[in-house]
Amino acid sequence: MQYDLLHIQGKPFVLVPLHDYRGLSGEKQDYDLPSDVLDALAAGQNSALKIMRKHFNLTQVQLAEMSGVSRPYIAEIESGKKDGSLRALKSLADAMNISVNLLT
Repeated sequence: MQYDLLHIQGKPFVLVPLHDYRGLSGEKQDYDLPSDVLDALAAGQNSALKIMRKHFNLTQVQLAEMSGVSRPYIAEIESGKKDGSLRALKSLADAMNISVNLLT
């Protein structure tokens, strides 16, 4: 493995790819998800709900039917217009059989 060395305020830091860091840290993962999904969740560039929905190859309509949460509400959560109530997030997480912590 090759890492980049950078200096910030005179202190040396090693830049490690996130998937390598997970292996080096010895941190136990509670989720059996591919590293690309975990990386996308950690990056926070898209909503966690959208990342997980796409990981499970679900459309918004399918997830709405499975969870009882309306498709427009799912779209608002995914776009960041709404945070999503705990009740809705729990229903969505249950429908995908994942922890609600992954969506918050």
